[in-house]
Amino acid sequence: MSETLSRDTLDASATDLVAALAARRIGALELTDEAIARIEARDGPINAVVVRDFDRARDAARAADAALARGERAPLLGLPMTVKESHNVAGLPTTWGFEPFRDFVAPTDSVGVSRLKAAGAIILGKTNVPPWLADYQSNNPIYGRTRNPYDLSRTPGGSSGGSAAALAAGMVPLEFGSDIGGSIRMPAHFCGVYGHKPSYGLVPGRGHSPPYVSTEGAGIVLAVVGPLARTAADLGLAMEVLAGPDRDEATGYRLALPPARHAKLADYRVLLLTDHPLTPLDDEIRAGLNGLADGLEKRGAKVARSSNLVPDLANIQATYMGLLMAAMSRGQPGAQTISAHEWMALLDTQAQTRRRWAELFETFDVVLAPVHAAPAFPHDDEPDMQKRTLRLNGEEVSYFAPAAWAGLATLGNLPSTVIPVGQTRAGLPFGAQVIGPYLEDRTTLGFASLAEREFRGFRPPPGL
Repeated sequence: MSETLSRDTLDASATDLVAALAARRIGALELTDEAIARIEARDGPINAVVVRDFDRARDAARAADAALARGERAPLLGLPMTVKESHNVAGLPTTWGFEPFRDFVAPTDSVGVSRLKAAGAIILGKTNVPPWLADYQSNNPIYGRTRNPYDLSRTPGGSSGGSAAALAAGMVPLEFGSDIGGSIRMPAHFCGVYGHKPSYGLVPGRGHSPPYVSTEGAGIVLAVVGPLARTAADLGLAMEVLAGPDRDEATGYRLALPPARHAKLADYRVLLLTDHPLTPLDDEIRAGLNGLADGLEKRGAKVARSSNLVPDLANIQATYMGLLMAAMSRGQPGAQTISAHEWMALLDTQAQTRRRWAELFETFDVVLAPVHAAPAFPHDDEPDMQKRTLRLNGEEVSYFAPAAWAGLATLGNLPSTVIPVGQTRAGLPFGAQVIGPYLEDRTTLGFASLAEREFRGFRPPPGL
C-alpha cells in the first residue's frame, strides 16, 4: 500500500485510489467494504447516503477484482462512489425527494451513470436531495434531513447536498451531482469540497429527469450534470469519463475540448467579482476572495477587480430566473406559465449575454466569483420559501437573493469549478467559483488544480 494510502485508505483521492487498484496494492472488494463501513459508521447523524445498494456493489467489486487480475484497466475500475438520488440507477428508486414518486424504481441507468459504470466505478447507492431539487437544503418527506458535517445544525446545501456531505465526511471519494440553480456549486461551497458545473450540453443529461418525464425527452434547459470530489484532479478524472456527445449526436460530433489556456498561475489573466447589484456578500467571504486574489498577484497572475466588459448582472439575473422558473415549474400543480414568445425573448437575451461573456474571455482567462453570499446557514423549516430570510453582515436578506451568483455561469452556459478558499471564524468552509469560457472546462479545472497546489484544498471536518 502506498504512503498516500497508509494513513487511511478512504481519505486518499480518487486518482490515487484508482492507481492503487491498478497496481493491486488494494482490492476493489476491500475498498468497497471499507467505504460501506465508513457509511455505516458515520452517516447516522449526517443522513447523506439515503439509498444503499451494498449487495450489488460487492458483486460489482468482485467483478472488478477479476478484471484487474486479468490485466484489464479502465479510468475508474474498482472505485466505489455514490450518485445523487435524482440520477436514474437501474433497480433503485428515483424520487427527487417528492412524495408522489416514492415508489418509482428506475428501469435503466442514466447516460452519466452508465458511463461511470462502464469506466469501472462501483455504485454504492444514492445521496439525498430536497423535494423537486428546489432548495438550498436537502430535506424531504421520504428520506429526511441531511446535515452539514462541519456543523450538524446547518445545511450542506442543495440540491446535491447529500453528495457534498458524503464527500466531506470521508464516506466516498467521488460523487455525481446536477446543477441548474447552483446545485453542485453551493453544496461544494458549504461543505468545503470541489465541484464542477460543466459547460451546458457537455455531459448528456438523459436519465436525469423527474419520473413523469420521458428519459428520451428534450431535457431541461440550463441544467447540467457533473462531478463533486475532494481534489481538483478528481473532477478532471470524472469529466474524462462523463463528457462527450449522446448517442444520436455522436454520429457527427466528437469531443475535442481545448487544453487549459495556461500551465502556470503566473500566466493567467483573472477578473475578480465580489459585488452584485442584487445581493450583498458576507464580509468574511469577501475578505477570503480578496486574499485569494492577492495571493494570485504575488505569484505573478494578472488580477483585475473590475471591468466594463462584465455583462449587466441585474439583467442576467432577470433572464436567468425567467428561464429557471419556467423549467422548474414543469409538471407542478398550479404553476404559472409564460407564452412561447416570452420564452423566445428570454432565449434571445441569453444568446446576447453569451456573446458578451465570449468578448470578456478574450481579455480574461477566468472569472473568480462567490458561489453563495453566505457560508452554510442553519436549517430552516419554514414551508413557504418566499418567507425565509438569511442573515448577512447583521442584516436580513431574501432567501433566494444569493442565487444571483449561481446565475452568472448558468445563463451563460459556462463551465464553473468551485474551489475551497477558507473557513470563517466559526469554522464553516467557503469557496469560490472559477468561471471560464464556454467549452473550455479544462481551463477552469486546470486553474483549480494550480490553485490547490499553491493555496489550500479540502480540509476535513474536525474529528473526521
